[in-house]
Amino acid sequence: MKSQLSHYQSNFKKRNFPLVLILDEVAGDANIGSIFRLADAFGVEKIIFCGTPPNFRSNRLKKTARNTHEYVAFEMFETTLQALEYYREQNYSIFALEITHNSLALETANFGEHKAIALVIGNEAFGIQENILSLCHKTLHINMFGNNSSMNVAQAAAIALYEITKSINTLDEK
Repeated sequence: MKSQLSHYQSNFKKRNFPLVLILDEVAGDANIGSIFRLADAFGVEKIIFCGTPPNFRSNRLKKTARNTHEYVAFEMFETTLQALEYYREQNYSIFALEITHNSLALETANFGEHKAIALVIGNEAFGIQENILSLCHKTLHINMFGNNSSMNVAQAAAIALYEITKSINTLDEK
């Protein structure tokens, strides 16, 4: 008999990865709620908010986060530049998720060679600021096959987190 498992019945191994998400001016309440939920699902160490702080009174944020905003670690930086400087000093490899002239396909990156990773994701309308892109170690993109050249920031974060954690997990199992 097939039946859906509850949170308490699943046998997923809880794990945290040396991985932080740096949100460069991400502002949408639904996106922020989704990113909290993704951070929990993929064992993200911490979410870093840069710029405008999240509105934790937002019903939309709370509904999409499904309470993960109450226990997923996060911190605020006034600017994305300050966050990048801090995480560089902590020896994180900084990856930007953005389509650019020199970005590499996400699935070609070797995440296992990095001790700690910071993934920068950008604002819903404008992406990652140009000055921030220039400070990242690598810029990655998700291969897309339709007419549009962008996708929702939370959906893109989900794809990137899946690829990163899959890569790290596979290396750890060897």
